[in-house]
Amino acid sequence: MNAKLPASERRHVSLLTRDTLALILAGGQGSRLYELTRWRAKPAVYFGGKMRIIDFPLSNCINSGVRRIGVLTQYKAHSLIRHLVRGWTGFQAGAREFVEILPASQRVGGEWYKGTADAVYQNIDIVRTHNPRLVLILAGDHVYKMDYGPLLAWHMDMEADMSVCCVEVPVEEAAGQLGVMTVDETGRVIGFDEKPEKPNSIPGKEGICLASMGNYVFNTGFLFEQLIKDSDTVDTTHDFGRDIIPAIIENYRVYAYPFRDLKTGKQAYWRDVGTLDAFWKANIELTYVKPPLNLYDSEWPIFTHQVQQPPGKFVFDEPGRRGEAVGSLVSAGCIVSGASIRDSLLFSGSRVHSYTHVDSSVVLPDCEIKRNCQVRNAIIDRGTVIPDGMRIGHDLEEDRAHGLRITEGGRTLVTAEMLGQYLHHTR
Repeated sequence: MNAKLPASERRHVSLLTRDTLALILAGGQGSRLYELTRWRAKPAVYFGGKMRIIDFPLSNCINSGVRRIGVLTQYKAHSLIRHLVRGWTGFQAGAREFVEILPASQRVGGEWYKGTADAVYQNIDIVRTHNPRLVLILAGDHVYKMDYGPLLAWHMDMEADMSVCCVEVPVEEAAGQLGVMTVDETGRVIGFDEKPEKPNSIPGKEGICLASMGNYVFNTGFLFEQLIKDSDTVDTTHDFGRDIIPAIIENYRVYAYPFRDLKTGKQAYWRDVGTLDAFWKANIELTYVKPPLNLYDSEWPIFTHQVQQPPGKFVFDEPGRRGEAVGSLVSAGCIVSGASIRDSLLFSGSRVHSYTHVDSSVVLPDCEIKRNCQVRNAIIDRGTVIPDGMRIGHDLEEDRAHGLRITEGGRTLVTAEMLGQYLHHTR
């Protein structure tokens, strides 16, 4: 995008990205993912064969030229922090480029983060140390590719105090899940409802509402003022959506930035994979011939940490015992031994044995599916071993009888603990 701009404008954008500090809010529990987030924060959940959700906002920052990044962690952050240390701290190159981990450390007061605004407030001294012109606050639990440079330039052009990134989504998808905005003809926010049960439709677009992506741009001085004011307020949840935005839209310049594809002008890809069905669907979409999210885009790579493993391997070529994968993503370290994989994802290090069929399923790292299994419409959590002959996703009542979780959309979640395999030594 920037390459098509005049040199002076490209310089303007690059100066803005260099003078921006990004703070990624990565402490969310992700309770609607149930057992999938029992031992990890939502941003640490695996996605796309070998990545984690946190890799998307981090990669967006690096690709956009925003290279001063802090990641705020809290809930069950061990696997997230380990991933960041192994895969991301290598970007540190002195004061101008770094990925810092900012765990909840009770820097201000003696409590853990009480809300998204409080999480930033408790790190206000760190923000002051870096002295950025703009602060870019990002949700760490969404899947999308976005150039933040045009957003920052637009924020400055609108002379905004705060900008909120937004997407158009169906009303039923936003209900009770997403913050919903009302804007005037200039894009200025005149109303904000945090996770309303009955969102208002966009005028002229019945059934479609304008939802917040949880990504915000603040002028740094203005951010400090509002965080301090919020911290001194008694009746507040210390949250950007619930408290900060509703309190400022009347007296300050708050604008909604529409997240659109820079080439087509249409709604860009963005997924809140906060439910098991949404997580399953977003992964399965990657198996399409033309997926809505292109992971093979060399101009906008998604970086991650990955263990060095050998290539995927397919063995045996006999009737009924042929190692094959069709319309699927198979990651490094996987062995498909006389099994059939269709429209599925095998994450790194997983193995599937002879006479087994896996269809429309998401198999997370280091799983083993033994012989004569029939698996479809399933999510298999990391390290789970599926015993010989087990059927999953064919009879949902049978799945329930085995203690597996059935989603509203009829998919089956399987974790090691559900099968009596206590990987985390809780018993």
